[in-house]
Amino acid sequence: MEQSRTGVFARAVDWMFRNRKTGALTVGQWPNLPLWLFGGLTLGAWAAQTNQPLARWLSVGADLALAWWALDELLRGVNPWRRFLGAGTLVGLIALITLRLAG
Repeated sequence: MEQSRTGVFARAVDWMFRNRKTGALTVGQWPNLPLWLFGGLTLGAWAAQTNQPLARWLSVGADLALAWWALDELLRGVNPWRRFLGAGTLVGLIALITLRLAG
């Protein structure tokens, strides 16, 4: 009985995290261009807090870069985990933007 539970868990982990192209386990990767842009623009928006129009534009750019990354992961993620990560990020980003527009 214990061995079958381990087998089920191993298969679930394999299905969720196995890179469909290389066969390696992939949980995270080095940031790509959209994530670097998101980080830089977010930092810029934080630094430009005294200049509200500039901070707002930098924040919009950061949101677009994050949406770019999330859509890319959702559509081209190497495993279900990466696709779920992209989908969850898109849902969170949409919720955040909706709250900003409402408030």
